[in-house]
This record gives sequence, C-alpha cells and structure tokens, in this order.
Amino acid sequence: MKLAMIGIGQAGGKILDKFLEYDQRTGSGIVRSAIAVNTAKADLMGLEKVPEDNRVLIGQSRVKGHGVGADNELGAEIAEEDIDEIQGAIDNIPVHEVDAFLIIAALGGGTGSGGAPVLAKHLKRIYTEPVYGIGVLPGKDEGGIYTLNAARSFQTFVNEVDNLLVFDNDAWRKSGESIQGGYDEINEEIVTRFGILFGAGEVESSADVGESVVDSSEIINTLAGGGVSTVGYASESVQPQSSGGLLSKLRGSGGSETEDSANTTNRITSLVRKAALGRLTLPCEIEGTERALLVVAGPTSYLNRKGIERGRKWLEEQTGSMEVRGGDYPVNESGQVAAVTLLSGVTNVPRIKELQGKAVEAQENIDDIREESEAALQDLVEDEDDELEPLF
Repeated sequence: MKLAMIGIGQAGGKILDKFLEYDQRTGSGIVRSAIAVNTAKADLMGLEKVPEDNRVLIGQSRVKGHGVGADNELGAEIAEEDIDEIQGAIDNIPVHEVDAFLIIAALGGGTGSGGAPVLAKHLKRIYTEPVYGIGVLPGKDEGGIYTLNAARSFQTFVNEVDNLLVFDNDAWRKSGESIQGGYDEINEEIVTRFGILFGAGEVESSADVGESVVDSSEIINTLAGGGVSTVGYASESVQPQSSGGLLSKLRGSGGSETEDSANTTNRITSLVRKAALGRLTLPCEIEGTERALLVVAGPTSYLNRKGIERGRKWLEEQTGSMEVRGGDYPVNESGQVAAVTLLSGVTNVPRIKELQGKAVEAQENIDDIREESEAALQDLVEDEDDELEPLF
C-alpha cells in the first residue's frame, strides 16, 4: 500500500522518521511521500530521514518557532491559519500514485493533537483518497493537561478521518525505563506493526508471490466505515529462505511434506491467537469488532493457505464479524514469521472510557484552580487598594 505520510508535532515527526528508516531497511516501499509539520523549529531540525524541503514550520508569526507549549487549542488555530503552507508541501505529492493519506500525531501534546484533526478535515475536503490517522495516546503518568488534550483531540480526530488507528503509550511503557529510551522503543513497535500491515501487497516483480496476497483494496475495505482500529502482532524466528517454491521447500530438509505442512499450519494458527489476544496497540475486547484483516508475513516456505484460513476462521469466531479478510505477505529474506491482525470498528475499549473520565476530572480541577486563583488575585488587589493611593 502506497501512503503519503504526514507527521504533525514532535512525536508525529519522529514516528515518520522511523517509518522512512523502516522503508529503507526492509525495502517495503510503503512511504511514497513524507512531510513533517511542526510549530517548533528545533524538532524539525532533529529529524534525520525526512527531506529538508518536506519539513514545514508553521505558526512563526505567533510562536516564533518555539512550539505551542501543549496548548492544543492554539495548535488547532495555527494549523487553520497556516493550512496553505502545509498544502504547498502536499502539492508536491504525486497523489495519483498513493492509495491513501496517513496523518501521524501524538494526541497529548499541542501541535499534533490540535493540528491533526484540522489537517484531516482539509485533506478530506480536497482529495478522494482515504485519509487515515495514527493517534498515540499519552501514558497515565504524563499529567492532567496531556490527558485532557488527548480526550479532546481523540473526539475530534476520529470524526475527521476515515479510520483512526490508535496506539496507547500506557500499555507499552516499561517500569524503570528512561523517557527517551521508552519512546524510541515504542516508536519502533508502532512502525513494525503498521509497516507489515501496510507493506502487504507491495511485492516486487522479482519476489515470490504468495498464495493469497493481501492488497491495498482489502486494507481499505477493512478500514472502511470509520471508527477506531487496533493492531495485534506476534512473531517467531525461523530460518530465512532465498529461493525456491513452497512445495519444494516443504519436501526438503529430510522431513515429510505432511509433517512440515502441519508444522507451518500450527505455527500460523498459534501466531494468530497470540496476535489477537496479546498486546494490541489499543487494548480492547475483540468481540464485537466490525471488520478484521489477518496478514501473515515471512519466508514463503513457512506460509500456507491452510494455516491462514484456519487463523482467519478463528478470528471470525472470536470477533463475531462476518467481514474477516486474510492473506499472506512473502518476505523471503526475513528471519521471522509474523502475524498481524487489524481489528477495525472496535467499541469495547476501557482505556478510552477511562481517558474521557480523567479528562472531565482534569477539566474540573483546572476550572477550580482558575477560580481560586482569580479570587486570590482579586483579594490581593483589594488589599493593595486599601493601603496605596491610586496613580490617577
């Protein structure tokens, strides 16, 4: 799947950088164009892979390149005011060559959480291609303002994109881990999962073609209908292969064809269960999922139709969905077999309900503090008035 990726805000730019690094390392070819947008000049300068011409600094007249300080209302205002500057970079994208736009942003900060919904609304108004979002939720320990920002942004962003793929930092941070190290690892997890998902179907002419390749239309159909999506992932190390067909490889290595086929089938079905029931990008109950997609990637000799079909049927039973697609993604130079499950239209998400509740609490606390501060200031001014002569 060919994507025009736009990273907005500090985290959005860093994840975009990781996607470009992944693309170069694996040759997946999913990033057709990459644009980074920010109100902070230093964050743009810190990017390594995004071309300098594709780094867009907005809000210079208001924040002088210093960012919006976690004020997502200001971030939204600046994105609206400077949308033409962003559009100038988008105009250089060969849109006829992309399958969809993907906006990447952390929902807890200022520029990304405020600007991403504005940009999504703009793109949907102009282009016919789907507009998807990757929204990263802040951890519970990151503070009330970030929780409040995330709740506001989530509510707006999910309504402006064709589908919002969510990654919850709180489910992935490890105790005792440094902030920088934690985010680097989280960004790698994001890119690995979504890289395999969107890379499915982008097979070079010289590469082995799978029995049932997932193409971009199946991803688009799974994400159709809007709502929130989560992605599961599980992998297992295997011996990479470089050539030869599936049947010849299964009969080689001294083992029988039946035994090897049974092993590959069992491995795939086990990986599918681990992917769907393990750590999802957004933890949720998978029952009631509207649509789902299964992608199994790895060397051709470790992929087979029977295992994928069993995995797909199991996913259908667990989700209760009649729209469960599945297929393979041959990557012969890989040393792993991986299963990726895309669950689209999930609704039983405790983390989102908790986020909304904490945001209401944070808003009430902010209002109380503001009222107390205003009252204290008024008392202070009145005390001064009793003691001093007015200037005029």
